[in-house]
Amino acid sequence: MRTIHALLLADLASELPMAVRQQRLVETLRLHFRCGAVALLQLDGHGELLRPIAVDGLVNEALGRRFVIKEHPRLAAILQRREVTCFHHDSGLSDPYDGLLIERTGQPLHVHDCMGVGLDLEGQRFGVLTLDALTIGTFDVAAQRELAQLLPLIEAAVRVSRLESALRASHHSGAVAAERSPKGEEGEILGHSEAMSRLLNELQVVADSELPVLLLGETGVGKEMFAHRLHRLSRRGARALVHVNCAALPESLAESELFGHVRGAFSGAVSDRPGRFEAAEGGTLLLDEVGELPLAIQAKLLRVLQNGEIQRLGTDRPRKVDVRVIAATNRNLREQVAEGNFRADLYHRLSVYPIPIPPLRDRGNDVLLLAGRFLELNRARLGLRSLRLSTGAEEALRRYRWPGNVRELEHVISRAALKALSRGAKRSDIVTLEADLLDLDDAAPLSSAEEAKPSKPNERQLPLREAVEACERACIRTALERHDGNWARAAKGLGMDASNLHKLARRLGMKLTA
Repeated sequence: MRTIHALLLADLASELPMAVRQQRLVETLRLHFRCGAVALLQLDGHGELLRPIAVDGLVNEALGRRFVIKEHPRLAAILQRREVTCFHHDSGLSDPYDGLLIERTGQPLHVHDCMGVGLDLEGQRFGVLTLDALTIGTFDVAAQRELAQLLPLIEAAVRVSRLESALRASHHSGAVAAERSPKGEEGEILGHSEAMSRLLNELQVVADSELPVLLLGETGVGKEMFAHRLHRLSRRGARALVHVNCAALPESLAESELFGHVRGAFSGAVSDRPGRFEAAEGGTLLLDEVGELPLAIQAKLLRVLQNGEIQRLGTDRPRKVDVRVIAATNRNLREQVAEGNFRADLYHRLSVYPIPIPPLRDRGNDVLLLAGRFLELNRARLGLRSLRLSTGAEEALRRYRWPGNVRELEHVISRAALKALSRGAKRSDIVTLEADLLDLDDAAPLSSAEEAKPSKPNERQLPLREAVEACERACIRTALERHDGNWARAAKGLGMDASNLHKLARRLGMKLTA
């Protein structure tokens, strides 16, 4: 008991980034209680769901999941009490982490013992801490008493991490790993990769300006979500964000839709009607797929950007509007200009601040976070006890090039879940999605032993960086299996410092932090 107190106090006295402090907390607790997994979860979405912010002992995609409280009675019970809550192996309440503990046998593992406690910060319920074990009787009366005695130090560690993060944010704008919308789960942007950190930081900087922004990116990268984030972070965030799909505007109606019309302007115009620009007064107008606008409308749009004036169809009287424009496209507008399909002057007006959104294939292990999100959504939608990925499926997701980006990933996970049920999986089982259910071309998984082998001349050659990372993952997995999942002994066996092994594993997506 004295040892863990000393460790937690030492961490409190150290200056650590928020994610590192929270990760050290769950790792220390897991080692002390000798359990399978520890998770720190924060209330989100107006108190309707719990979001993991640090985990140890759970699979890679666990941090991407969002646990709706009403769907998980154990989490709900822990939240409702201030005391430590324990669930033994014969509890009739399903555990949210069934099948999510790191595998050592190649089979999904059932949680046999669970205890947790609600966490309060500044008199408000912050979230919960959960501990899960594969061995019956791990959390006896003594263990529950210890967790209760450690609660003040655990809450202090979380409080300090949040304060340090707030102080850093007050000195310089920084990216966050996951940005929540006021609606909680809906519209959340997930990503820990360097590419996403740079993007979120850039959005933070430009959001509060009045500059037009041009979002560039392939189909399915989530341009609309990033536009919503820009609007929420801007000084116009409390006003309307009006979305216009330019590709869906018929040329004959485009002018009326954007700028409005007066009575009698055309057959069927029986009254005056404001357009989308007037609807966005004081707020933001998102012109999605702006490259599809007809040339005639482009000229009128240019006038709005230059003078801040619109003219309803059927009248010569201009109207002033106060609207910020965000445009989005998956087209190369420079090429469109060269081909005469897009006005050069409008392009320069719209692209005052262009922001490219990285494709999913350039976001590293973000694919697993996003997969976790879609797995939990499909688990709830299909009424499954548990839905998870096999190790081979994880590798397949990492290797695939994702031409359809995040949208394609969502469809792949949804389709695979339905296929698993159609092939006989029971809703009361831990349903594991194998690589073959994903139907990903050129993404056949390799075993740990095969990962380290060089490819033959007639085999597809991995890029050097991917091959090196695959070899590193294989070595770490082998060391962990040899030392029963103990990271410290695995590091010693590999001839590494334990902290460096943890850093390497996180970079490889084997251990993730929020």
